[in-house]
Amino acid sequence: MFRKALYGAVALTTIMIGAAQAEDLKEFRIGILGGENESDRLRSFQCLVDKLPSVLGVEKVSLFPAADYDGTIQGLLGGTLDYAELGASGYAKIYLENKDAVEPILTTVQTDGSTGYYSIMVAKADSGIKTLADAKGKKLGFADPDSTSGYLVPVTALPKDLNGTAVKEYFAETGFGGGHENLVLEVLKGTFDVGTTWGSGVGEWKNGYTSGNLAKMVQKGILDMDDIVEVWKSPLIPNGPIVVRSSMDADMKTKFKEFMIGLPKSDAACFSSIQGGDFTSYTEVTPEFYQPIIDARKAQIGS
Repeated sequence: MFRKALYGAVALTTIMIGAAQAEDLKEFRIGILGGENESDRLRSFQCLVDKLPSVLGVEKVSLFPAADYDGTIQGLLGGTLDYAELGASGYAKIYLENKDAVEPILTTVQTDGSTGYYSIMVAKADSGIKTLADAKGKKLGFADPDSTSGYLVPVTALPKDLNGTAVKEYFAETGFGGGHENLVLEVLKGTFDVGTTWGSGVGEWKNGYTSGNLAKMVQKGILDMDDIVEVWKSPLIPNGPIVVRSSMDADMKTKFKEFMIGLPKSDAACFSSIQGGDFTSYTEVTPEFYQPIIDARKAQIGS
């Protein structure tokens, strides 16, 4: 009887594992960071909804646009999302809470061959603010508390250019704009005197550079770069990772990774759409690539 019970338990466990794997293959769930108009985000990722079912052998691909960065982060931590593209700080937040929740597998390569981008502080062109010295005592807006370029890097890197003065001491007031796109709009409205967003730093200013939030806003016709000026640019930041749920079926991980690596050549328009700008390709990454950002986020939490 003991043997029968044991075999029965083993069989039941096997069935449960098999059912979980089968369920895993029915739907592929994509998390999309907040910070941009939801309909635009859904439109940008529609090509993956169309392509991935046949590639991965799933019945459907679902998009989950979060209201903010943390919505996607919590979905990944909870195992309710299979793939997302994060900023380095967002990945660091997950890593510090549960380093085994997701795996960073790829990141983008800029048109100049670099694997990084910049935090860019902007102000209205007619505000009279051209430099950090002009911005002293003004209102500074950040994009999102989980944004690398929109918060973590400015908070940690700006003091070096402010003679060691902390951000909260240098500026009269700080706040959050509710994502990169909205932040820039709030700067234009005058809610903030200056605000931090992101761009590749490659290409022409009039285009908002080759990629990043500014470039996407220009492409959508909601920003004229002549209306803003660049007040400050950070050191190079590691491009954010494409992450997948660590517990995902290994075969699915391989298929997905191979599909993404080939996407720039197989469908350049889809590649540009989901990345929001001009990039050349993907390159493989590991957690070690993001260690400086992980360390910076850990230090910021403890400060």
